[in-house]
Amino acid sequence: MSEIQPDRTEPNGAAPQLGRRALMLGAVSASAVVSIRPALAQTAASVSTCEIPVPDPGRAGQYIAPDGTLVAPGTPGAVPPAGRAFKGEEVRQALNGGTLPGTDYERSRAYTNYIRRLQSGTSGFTCYASLQMPRG
Repeated sequence: MSEIQPDRTEPNGAAPQLGRRALMLGAVSASAVVSIRPALAQTAASVSTCEIPVPDPGRAGQYIAPDGTLVAPGTPGAVPPAGRAFKGEEVRQALNGGTLPGTDYERSRAYTNYIRRLQSGTSGFTCYASLQMPRG
């Protein structure tokens, strides 16, 4: 069987058949799907277990205002830092209307506002960014 060249024409001047090329593209697409699905599953699992400290270790000791900004301890209306980092799944639930574990409504709201304000380079940002990606 001869191999079909894309820039060759048949002896009668007709364009070559593209069946073989279509089969090769189909095979490549199928292997890509098989490769991507486990990566998505791994990403979903790591999002559940990643952690977001409130506040990040570089700002430990500062309090969190209701709008999520960091303020000096003793600022009226501000809440103390969380005693532990929150798991990605806990944060996802809180961002969807729940409360973070071990907190009351006001603390949870201040902490989630802090998390929403995270920027690149801040501890927990990658975890938060992963939560924003749509699930497959």
